[in-house]
Amino acid sequence: MAVATAQAQTAPVLDQDYRQSFEKWKADLVEDRRQNWLTLVGLFWLKPGENTFGSDPSNALVLPAGTAPDKAGTFDLEGKNVTIRLRDGVAGKVGGTPVTTTHLDPDVSGHPTVVELGSLRMHVIQRGDRSGIRVKDLKSPAVEKYRDAIFYPLSAAYQISAEWVPGDGKRAVIVPNVLGDATSTTVVGEARFRVGGQEVRLSAVGGDPEHGLFFIFNDMTRKTDTYPAGRFLETEPVKDGKVVLDFNRAYNPPCAVTPYATCPLPPKEDQLTVSIPAGEKYDHSQKHP
Repeated sequence: MAVATAQAQTAPVLDQDYRQSFEKWKADLVEDRRQNWLTLVGLFWLKPGENTFGSDPSNALVLPAGTAPDKAGTFDLEGKNVTIRLRDGVAGKVGGTPVTTTHLDPDVSGHPTVVELGSLRMHVIQRGDRSGIRVKDLKSPAVEKYRDAIFYPLSAAYQISAEWVPGDGKRAVIVPNVLGDATSTTVVGEARFRVGGQEVRLSAVGGDPEHGLFFIFNDMTRKTDTYPAGRFLETEPVKDGKVVLDFNRAYNPPCAVTPYATCPLPPKEDQLTVSIPAGEKYDHSQKHP
């Protein structure tokens, strides 16, 4: 069976339109981090019953100093249901409307309830049996400190047209995450290609052939240049039995910029023994999961 190969001499030239498209994609990636991930200042897992929160260190959920009252209220957990109860005089809102007590829909509902408290934004996340409160500060200094995303030089050799083998709906892989959980995930299909003289297979764990696929992988560059926990890669739709894997657009998960994310990690099948020096780099002097 033919397998696509990464060869610099036969790869298409990356023209100016591609380079402009890449710069727009990169700018969107950076903006997403600034808006949704670098603003995170806390992730607190709730215990059954009352969980006090505020800026005083005696609270179960200790918010950053100066961002909230010393004693702001409680998050009450019953089963997987979370209710916020604000103390008298604490000015909290949901959708701009003042609230004192209200049920909070979690992120997995698709319409999480966001509590506004000064510059803070708080909502419930659910991961397995855990329910937690993710806290964002719109004035987080991490946004200004962010040093941009650093990439390898663009290379046509790593824009690879791979053979696409659809999944049969029966094969699954185990996708772990940084919390130590592991989820059995049905494989959408498999991309097959050659790189560095070696045949490589990547299992898609998200997306679909008609709209684009999602991969989580790592490679040998993790030891020196890239994020050790793995990188994400999204594709365009499959066409004529081929899918283009543009490793120039391989990017780091949110966990590379914040400790308050709950990122999935590569399944063992997608932990490659070849180097793919393309896509986003990572400063190994930083902390990582």
